[in-house]
Amino acid sequence: MRMLFSTTAGSGHFGPLVPVARACQQAGHEVRVAAPASFADAVAGAGFAHEPFADVSPEVMGAVFSRLPHLPREEANQVVLSDVFGRLDAQAALPGVTEVIARWRPHVVVRETCEFGSLAAAEKAGVPHVEVAIGLSGAVAMARPAVATALDELDALAGLTTGTLSASWARSPVLTSVPVELDDLASATGPVHRFRAEGAPGGQRRAAGLPPWGDPDQPLVYVTFGSVTGGLPPFAGLFPAVLGVLAGEPVRALLTTGHGVDPATLAPVPPNVHVERWWPQDDVLLVADAVVGHGGFGTTMAALGAGLPQVVMPLFASDQFVNAERVAATGAGVCLDGGLAAVPVLAGAVREVLEEPGYREAAQRVAAAMAALPGPLSAVAFIVDRVT
Repeated sequence: MRMLFSTTAGSGHFGPLVPVARACQQAGHEVRVAAPASFADAVAGAGFAHEPFADVSPEVMGAVFSRLPHLPREEANQVVLSDVFGRLDAQAALPGVTEVIARWRPHVVVRETCEFGSLAAAEKAGVPHVEVAIGLSGAVAMARPAVATALDELDALAGLTTGTLSASWARSPVLTSVPVELDDLASATGPVHRFRAEGAPGGQRRAAGLPPWGDPDQPLVYVTFGSVTGGLPPFAGLFPAVLGVLAGEPVRALLTTGHGVDPATLAPVPPNVHVERWWPQDDVLLVADAVVGHGGFGTTMAALGAGLPQVVMPLFASDQFVNAERVAATGAGVCLDGGLAAVPVLAGAVREVLEEPGYREAAQRVAAAMAALPGPLSAVAFIVDRVT
């Protein structure tokens, strides 16, 4: 069976697709990944054939993101959902995904939640589609009205009747790696299948091949704000500010910057912090004692799967706030609201999740629930059932 996976250009969006796509390959299906041309290295690095589509120009996308720090939270969320995902990303993707569907004729399209170009192309071509969740149901419920007008515009561009894409998205089959203990997906109207994205967490802890720095007897804190935050002008001061508050704390911190920030530009770095542009996250989580992040779905779920307490500081997107609030509600971490303004209290929150055992215990309960889910091959059967 030919399966076309589709994603926007973000590690947090592509990451949840990867275990499903790999499981489909292992089951003998032919897999290709439609993604922006700029995301070619990530697709190839994951081991998949890439079907590129157009990127939104950095100037256009930068102009949108530059507005966010000056907007109230709800308005900023609306901008990200409607203007970025619903319009710019979707309209850039639509011609390319339409072309690959016509040329390659996939039997099914498997898309991450925020990649709407493939939803329109699949509907137009009459190809079944399945959504892989990249967030919790609270974020999806918030997103539906926010993107409704943008999806109506996409209907027109794809030659569909107004309202087609909103209705199709609402009834779409959903694959999710979120256990019911974290989210009951009450807003879903289509069939839902929960699966274990990776191997069972809590395995043998091992060295991550990290270079030596700081005091090896201090707890290791993994700090990441995703792959794109560092390249967004409004958050240019984030990494220096975080380095400042972590300096001298009784921890050893690994900070990754992702796109847009060269670690060399952050010098001098406190001796208890090591900075890299990237580091294999799965390796770090095996040796970390706590995680600091912005509430991106990939890192949030990976940390929970590893049974690690978190400090979550949402910055600019609605799902980040939802994820942070759910982590706090389960007792697995602390939510620091306020964006950049929350940085001064970050060090205290890190001490809290490290010193209070209840946070780790709650994270380990969620990890156990994730480990009990059926493996990725069950997701393959779910996809095939949608086609046959």
